[in-house]
Amino acid sequence: MPTARPEPELPTPPGRRPRKAAPPKQPLTQEAVVETAIRVLDAEGLEAVTMRRVAQELGTGPASLYAHVSGKDELRELMLDRVAAEIRLPVPDPGRWQEQLKDLAREIRRVYVSHRDIATVSMGSVPTGPHLLDVAEAQLALMRVGGVPKKIAGMAVDTLGAFLDADAIEGTVYYAKTPAGEDPHAYFEEYFGQFRKYFAALPRDRYPVITGMVEELTDADDDGRFEFGLDVIVRGIASYVEEPPST
Repeated sequence: MPTARPEPELPTPPGRRPRKAAPPKQPLTQEAVVETAIRVLDAEGLEAVTMRRVAQELGTGPASLYAHVSGKDELRELMLDRVAAEIRLPVPDPGRWQEQLKDLAREIRRVYVSHRDIATVSMGSVPTGPHLLDVAEAQLALMRVGGVPKKIAGMAVDTLGAFLDADAIEGTVYYAKTPAGEDPHAYFEEYFGQFRKYFAALPRDRYPVITGMVEELTDADDDGRFEFGLDVIVRGIASYVEEPPST
């Protein structure tokens, strides 16, 4: 049989628009699905991350995603684990374990709040992904090298996680209230100022302690409150150490 001749490239006929060749599609992978979902998360928040929306961003149908993730719940877990890969982990130092535990908590908080409300996925879940397990391993290693008993360390890692999740989620809720185009810090100074006036106007005979602590109760210093809570938790953990760590 004679071989078919290749089609020659012809100029665009009069009255027609030139056609651009569609770029070749990249193969769909679980990594591509997760990275795309995180981009949607960072731009619009967790509620915007649906199988349909991620598929649209990838230029495919939702059914194609199910070959790589079983559904929205697994996708969210994979997203959280991918975000956890950004957390910088310490090398345990017995003489500095408390400060290292605080530094690691600050690092977790930094990463979580940089990804909108991703901490919502962490709340109430057990870490199973490799990067989340790396974080848990680092927290437990710091406590154990500091002499914290196993039972206490096991409970403390959960308590610390709940504190960090709640702080990150609360921050997301607060900043979502900020009107578009306004500086969040300036907005919340005014926001808490309204409650300052409200608490000050409460009947003193019924609420003597609240009305006597108006400034302390309405301080808009988020970092200060976080550091206080973190210090309380780490001090509490350290109080269970029966023998000082060896250096």
